[in-house]
Amino acid sequence: MSPPARRQASTFAVWVASLVLAAGCATPIGVDPADPREVQREIAGSAVTGSEPSAKTRELLTRLGLRERFGSDPDGVLAELHGSLGDHDGDDVDRLYALAELSFVRAGKTGRRDQALAAAVYAYAFLFGRSPEESLEPFDPRVAVARNLYNMGLAQALTQDDGTVAIEGGVHTIPFGSLTVSVDESEKVFGGRALTSFRPATAVQVRGLANRHRHSGLGAPLSAARGDAIGELAPGSERVARRMWVPVTAVLFVDDVRARLADGNLEGRIEIFTKDEHDRLEIRGRAIPLERETSSALALSLEGAPIWDFGFAGFRLGDFMTSGQDEQLLFLDPHRPGRIPLVLVHGTFSSPATWAQVVNELANDPRISERYEIWLFLYNTGNPIAYSSGILRRSLAEAVNEIDPEGKDPALRRMVVVGHSQGGLLTKTTAVRSGDVFWKRISEKPIDEVDLDPELRSLLRQSLYYEPLPFVERVVFMSTPHGGSFLSDFAPAAWIARLVKMPISVTRAVAGVAMQSDASDAERSLARPPTSLDNMRAGNPYLESLRALPIDPRIRAHSIIPVLGDGPLEDENDGVVRYPSAHLEGVESEKVVRRSDHSVQDRAEGIQELRRILVEHLGTGP
Repeated sequence: MSPPARRQASTFAVWVASLVLAAGCATPIGVDPADPREVQREIAGSAVTGSEPSAKTRELLTRLGLRERFGSDPDGVLAELHGSLGDHDGDDVDRLYALAELSFVRAGKTGRRDQALAAAVYAYAFLFGRSPEESLEPFDPRVAVARNLYNMGLAQALTQDDGTVAIEGGVHTIPFGSLTVSVDESEKVFGGRALTSFRPATAVQVRGLANRHRHSGLGAPLSAARGDAIGELAPGSERVARRMWVPVTAVLFVDDVRARLADGNLEGRIEIFTKDEHDRLEIRGRAIPLERETSSALALSLEGAPIWDFGFAGFRLGDFMTSGQDEQLLFLDPHRPGRIPLVLVHGTFSSPATWAQVVNELANDPRISERYEIWLFLYNTGNPIAYSSGILRRSLAEAVNEIDPEGKDPALRRMVVVGHSQGGLLTKTTAVRSGDVFWKRISEKPIDEVDLDPELRSLLRQSLYYEPLPFVERVVFMSTPHGGSFLSDFAPAAWIARLVKMPISVTRAVAGVAMQSDASDAERSLARPPTSLDNMRAGNPYLESLRALPIDPRIRAHSIIPVLGDGPLEDENDGVVRYPSAHLEGVESEKVVRRSDHSVQDRAEGIQELRRILVEHLGTGP
């Protein structure tokens, strides 16, 4: 073979070898196996969930030759994109979306509030800067991202260095001009009280609650503190716990946004929507739901609240609450006509905070939240059950009469009372007719023949004589020791009971009976009034009498009973109450929650059963 022929053969061999090797190596462009979730994150990721813009924005930057430049000159790229608005009608929507996302990326890296506000304005222009006929495709993934960019950008723009949100009128500087904002101060009111401080729900983690509920929509979700009264208070406002934060939504409306972006002189207004208002608004003929979060407002209300310390102090000291009896019935919100009161009564060594999971779940179920309002009964749990029951009954009657003295609101007379543990015993007294059965356990004399101060006689009547409350239609017993708690029989319980200091009114009342010159042994035994632990011992006369009383036929009753195991019910307990004690004949339904301890009000199955009962109650009314 001649030298030229050999060279040609060698070149051909190298070329063939290269093809063979290339077949076994990765090509510059191709595909690799991947986790579908990773692929989805790459496609669906955005500045809302990370620090980089979405694929759609990266596509635009690549098309315009700006992708690499954004890394070195982000503000220059933003200015160039903004300056090109209106010159490219076909892709102005794409540019507005990219401007919103890139401005939000810059705000996250610089902390500048003007860039966060720009993100909100661009997102608003993307979402609402066109006629209804030009609306975006509902399945366009950018719609959800833009809504979140608007909500989060607005919240970040309004949040000050101390973490509070300033909602004030004035001129706000933005990178491409200014935004003049007006605010109607009369909107900073809820239930007749000023809203004095705002916190962003977007910038806090919620701990302790099983679920964090947020209703998706438009606006910056905030929590607002209640302040002083402004004018006339709404019915029931004086009973609202002052520490309760209100979930509100701030919405920025920008006038003629697409046209005003060009000259940089924008005008708009911020409106505040409280939860007692409509849950939708209208923008350019479109009904838009409001973004709202209740869980963070609830958690903020309970953060560092003194109510957490109430459990033992409220058990031991009968007069622990010194601010007046009227404050023992607390509302979460002012009364709204047409809402049915749902009264929650806590148990021993506890406080209304025990209902946090229940409140969080029910307040976020529209079937419940739109038809019910929650009232919480706070009481000193070491006091005699009869005494606490009397206060509950009187407090409910006073509240109903105070809110609706003329009886014009039928919803107030469809009340549902729910009691946990000892609270269930108090709850039963709202639904029974006792006659003089409790008094006869103390004295053979008619109560009117006992020589007592009229005020003390009235207290004894309130505590020992029950009639079904006319406005109560349904009661629910959760973990209730109708037959007593076996823990009350243990020696430590007797020692703890001795720590209880009775209210002065109770001490005076029972002393008045015990010191009668012709007092019987039973009457003289009142020299040391029973505590709630005494009342909850098996065989206690008060407890036996209460259990024997039937629920009034007009009132429907339900039991929710937890047990720790899966064995025969007669052998089961929840760690505090045995099943036979919690079981009550004659109830409309009984739900047994297996593998649950005494705190069934925290369990999903217990809350779900309560939800079922409340929905059922709605279907039985007028």
